[in-house]
Amino acid sequence: MNRFFNMDNKFFVFMGRVADLLLLNFLCILCCIPVVTAGASITALYYVTLKMARDEESYIARSFFRSFKQNFKQATIINIIMLLTAAVLFIDLRIARAGSGAMYKGLFSLFIAFALIYAMILLYIYPILSKFFNSVKNTFVNAFLMSVRHLPLTLLMLVISADLMNQLSLSMRERPADVAFCLCELRTVYIHPDHALYSDGIFHAGLLEIKDFCKDLR
Repeated sequence: MNRFFNMDNKFFVFMGRVADLLLLNFLCILCCIPVVTAGASITALYYVTLKMARDEESYIARSFFRSFKQNFKQATIINIIMLLTAAVLFIDLRIARAGSGAMYKGLFSLFIAFALIYAMILLYIYPILSKFFNSVKNTFVNAFLMSVRHLPLTLLMLVISADLMNQLSLSMRERPADVAFCLCELRTVYIHPDHALYSDGIFHAGLLEIKDFCKDLR
């Protein structure tokens, strides 16, 4: 009985980690609401997640807002670029899909390829920004290079992302009242010493190999 109520018991350690993750995801969702601040919020989410995976940080809110403030300028610029790019790709895909003929089919295939590259960069750009100081241009380049280098892992993340977005879309159509719960549920972060399985209900989800991640960009 005494062992069960010991605060170092695995159960209490696990529940403490769950509480930390709930707080972290709540802060991230809250700071994503203005949209323009979403980039800084997601960057802060990954900053704390990576620290938690290495047992380096116990002050969740303090670390989150430290990263939020530190990376706000670059994260906001990157976020605006990604949002504008997504809007352009969406419009181009709609136009190409609505057209008929070989030219429109070729354009549609081309825009699909661009959308795939966009998604690959999106998976890595905010984790990279959270970990390393670099220019906006080099952050984009590094995100693309890492996505190509770890292509099988990147494809796995894309599959998980598509599934999560599909679940969110179905929840919004069938049970709008459960959308908030769905977002909280999809933003669960599972921490392991070598891997962080993170999922983001709004943007993306995936499997991030922390050891390789840090090794590649030192």
